[in-house]
Amino acid sequence: MYQEALLREIRKKIGDKSLNDELANILNISYDAAHRRSSLKSKFSLEEAVELARYYQISLDQFVGTPNQLVVQRTQPVKSSEDLLNYFDNSLKILSSFKNKNQQAKVYYSAKDIPFFYTISDSVLSKFKFYVWMNLLNQDKFLTKFKNFDFKYYSESNKALEELYEQQEVTEIWNESSISSILQQIKFYFEIGMISSKEGELILEDLELLFERLESKIADNKNFEIYINELVILNNSILFTNEAENAYFVPFSMFGYIMTNDKVTSDDAKSYFEHQIKNSKSLNNAGNRDRALFFNKMKRKINALKDELC
Repeated sequence: MYQEALLREIRKKIGDKSLNDELANILNISYDAAHRRSSLKSKFSLEEAVELARYYQISLDQFVGTPNQLVVQRTQPVKSSEDLLNYFDNSLKILSSFKNKNQQAKVYYSAKDIPFFYTISDSVLSKFKFYVWMNLLNQDKFLTKFKNFDFKYYSESNKALEELYEQQEVTEIWNESSISSILQQIKFYFEIGMISSKEGELILEDLELLFERLESKIADNKNFEIYINELVILNNSILFTNEAENAYFVPFSMFGYIMTNDKVTSDDAKSYFEHQIKNSKSLNNAGNRDRALFFNKMKRKINALKDELC
């Protein structure tokens, strides 16, 4: 029964590809041995089942036996610059299954802070975010002036993650405090002399450009929505879902996420996101005046900090 369930999930993942070829390649066995397993004449070993589940990002929750137990993955702790780059590499591997599908994934993002997909490019804003992350996460003493920060923070994985996120149908839930973290970080590093007023101004200009792009994107992209919810505390959780698979990420630290592919859990998360949306204001459906009110508030916060840096 469990082998049938596992094979069924693999078939969903591979589409029209040969199941026997896939099993043979991943498990490094002959085609005949793969056929015996796919026809249920032979059983997978525990090691083989785990290897297949890991390769195809298949949740093993359905094999645990009770509905309230989950088998989850967690991201590796980020303690160094290498760990941070590996984090984005691993995130891309996990989410790559949602790329090049016949259908888009539906993505929900609870934006306690500005979604990190917007701050992993080659902009000054992204460089500053990496500077902050490295100072907060690096267990070795790192603090250095921003102008001396020469960490190679932009990679092909970052670019691919940005593109993958852009290609999906995205719903983000924000509130007015979603911008607070980045503003506080700029202010803090300015006050302790790690960034200059000019550097702070450049970072804030990039931040302002980001909000201008988001405002334009709302008007031009029917697959992108922002809702404003002032009633709940957002938590940076992320849900990727389509008809074939799910990936639900819940943070436990700044760059620490628990991830599950369990359908029941993902469906519960989707239901909760949808309930939040019912109690939120859609910037897409709002009139020009209401939409401008939100983005003008963000600009005023940015300009207020610019004045403090002068």
